[in-house]
Parts: sequence; C-alpha cells; structure tokens
Amino acid sequence: MLENISVLGLGLMGAALARSLMAAGHHVTVWNRTPAKAEPLVAEGAVLADSPDEAVGASPLVIVCLLDHASVTETLDGTPLAGRAVVNLTTGRPVEARRTAEWVAERGGDYLGGGIMAVPPMIGQPGALILYSGSRPVYDRYEQVLSVMAEPRFTGTDPESAPLLDIAMLTGMYGQIAGFLEAAALVKAAGLPLRDFVTTLLTPWLHAMAAQQAGWAGNIESGEHGTEVSNLEINRAGLENLVRAFREQNVKPDLLLPLKAVIDQRTARGLGHEGLSGLVEEL
Repeated sequence: MLENISVLGLGLMGAALARSLMAAGHHVTVWNRTPAKAEPLVAEGAVLADSPDEAVGASPLVIVCLLDHASVTETLDGTPLAGRAVVNLTTGRPVEARRTAEWVAERGGDYLGGGIMAVPPMIGQPGALILYSGSRPVYDRYEQVLSVMAEPRFTGTDPESAPLLDIAMLTGMYGQIAGFLEAAALVKAAGLPLRDFVTTLLTPWLHAMAAQQAGWAGNIESGEHGTEVSNLEINRAGLENLVRAFREQNVKPDLLLPLKAVIDQRTARGLGHEGLSGLVEEL
C-alpha cells in the first residue's frame, strides 16, 4: 500500500531515506532548514514543504532525521502532532530518546525511535538495518514502509532500547577498528604488504574469534567466567608481550593499553584463572 510520508531533514542520511521511499512509489513530502538541499529530491518527484508545520500536516507518517534530539524538539516545537506517527531516526543517547518520546506524547504524537546501522549508500539495499523501539502499533502499522529503507527490527516498547543497542553495536565496531589500526600500524612499520596481511590473515582470524562471543555472552549472563582455553593470566602475559613488541618496533600501543589495564586490574584481584568474559565485571 502506498503511503503519504513526510521526511524532515535532508542531510546525506535523510535524503537517502526519502529517495528510497520515493523509489518504492510512496508520496513523499520533504522539508529541510536549507531548502536548496531539497531541490534534487523535488526534481525526482518529492513535494517541498515550506515549514515543519506544513510537512507534518501533509502526512500521517513523519520521519525525522536531524542533527540531534535538541534539533528535533526545536524543529517540531509548536507543530501539532496529534494523530501523527513520529519516527525519529536521529542519532542520540538512550536518555535523549526517552525524553523525546515523552515530549512527542505530550503533544499527542505516537513515537517510534530508530537506530540506523548503515551508511547512506546502503539505504534501500540488502545489508542495511534499522533498530526500532517505542510504539508497537506504529511499528506494526508501518512495518512494510520501514522495510523499504532497511531491514527493520523491533527491539521493544521502551524507547531507550534501540539507541542503546545501536551504541552497543557501534562499541563493538570501534573495538574492532582499534585492533585493526594497531595491527596495521605494526605491519606497515615492518614494511610488510598490508593489504595481503588484512585479506589473507587478519580478516579470517577476526571471523574465527568473533565466533567465541556467543559463548562469552552466555558466561556473562550466568556470571560464570571459568575457561579451559585461555585464562586472564595467560592473556595478561600475552598483552604484556604485545606491548613490549610494539615499543621495540617504535609503534605506539595506545589503543591496546586500556584493555591491558583492565586485565591487569582483574588479575590483581586474584582472578587470573577466569576467562576474558570476566573483564565485564570490571566495567
């Protein structure tokens, strides 16, 4: 079923969201603080609203993708939201999501928040994922529309859950990036072929290590951190060796040092017999 949808915010991500909806045949009204950013979408068939009021009034489904949550409330301040489903895809923290959800509800709107696990070129393509939380009725009513932009996944009625899981996934990503950068710096400093190292050695190794995480998650949930593989004392010695090797190669181990500090702290408590999952108790 084709829908009337308004998209507020036409940065790279907002424009990608609007374009994917238009490609699916939906009737899209757009608004942006700088109207010139809307011109390419208008040329493709979108309707330009002159104000947030006009954009919200044009559609029962309002998708917001702005700079931050403060921008959302500032933009919608004074705009009637009664009877509107407000899908907020603006990046933010869990506490901000709850405050914005309450703010929308006070003005008669129905709030569904989302965390976009994709970059703009991925929108509308396989592999894009958006986590949602908040109003289950809004999600159920518009799930087919949401699936046009990315695979939708409802994570619960608490508006904090989607942004929290978003941050958790980004945290895992940044941890992996930190390890990659340290490894790349070491290989580069030694004058070895980096691309070959990454494709033939590092990437397969990281995939193999990622398979361990489900088991660690079980240990964390149970609070049982015993291991028969590689305990914290072994990892402490291993990281000490890594740090010394980096310094001998004149490469800074700065991204490894926080992890080493937590392992040192845990083993100093006499818990060197535990597995790596035990480190979560120090956080």
